[in-house]
Amino acid sequence: MIKINDLKLCYDEKIILDDINLNIEKGKITALIGSNGCGKTTLIKAIARILTPKKGTVLMEDKDILKMPSKEVSKLLAMLPQSSNAPEDLTIYDLVKQGRYPYHNLLSFWSKKDESIVLESIRKMGLTNEKDRTLGNLSGGQRQRAWIALALAQDTDIILLDEPTNHLDIKYQLEILNILKELNEKENRTIVMVIHDINHALKYAHNIIALKDGNILAQGPKEDIINENLIKSVFGVECKLITSPVDNCKICVPFI
Repeated sequence: MIKINDLKLCYDEKIILDDINLNIEKGKITALIGSNGCGKTTLIKAIARILTPKKGTVLMEDKDILKMPSKEVSKLLAMLPQSSNAPEDLTIYDLVKQGRYPYHNLLSFWSKKDESIVLESIRKMGLTNEKDRTLGNLSGGQRQRAWIALALAQDTDIILLDEPTNHLDIKYQLEILNILKELNEKENRTIVMVIHDINHALKYAHNIIALKDGNILAQGPKEDIINENLIKSVFGVECKLITSPVDNCKICVPFI
């Protein structure tokens, strides 16, 4: 679904990512992992067309997104950045309504379809009873679910998320990740997320892209690429991979 060819990204003259080639599989959850500053956020911003590459292409359904109108891109993918800001007195309902922007112009009207999609997006996030509450009165987990509902209201097959569990406690982290898993399994949404916790990547992702110093060290199904040596190369941490007694997925246990 997403194919990146020979991508080079810079901030000013500093090269952040160079000669990046990868494929992101349709209908799967893909996790971008790596230490701080390795280029994860830069890469996901390039996929979302927030950053313009110095060279290379990002193809979506074989179309170069840099040559597509912004509204058309917004109908293909939704992006939830690491830090999302909105007025504190905005209600959940009014925030989520913004997700319908790509489908409107100055002459169009709010439709029953728009209303239905907005309310359904709010319901999927478990916020129906809170839809009239303002953002300033929400917990961190509720606020993050409201932003994901906004992404859902765009009605796209692809959702990009930059550290969706950032600043959340373990309960809300698992809540958000389980919601994303459900969206993938029940609606076949393609999820691409930057995530810091290697164990969350091992539990929830189908495919993993491991970055280091602006390069891709490995990419593919997690069962094929994740091992102790790769984790040491990516994070500089000695560890042991063991099998979880709860769900049989691999768990990274670092040596202290």
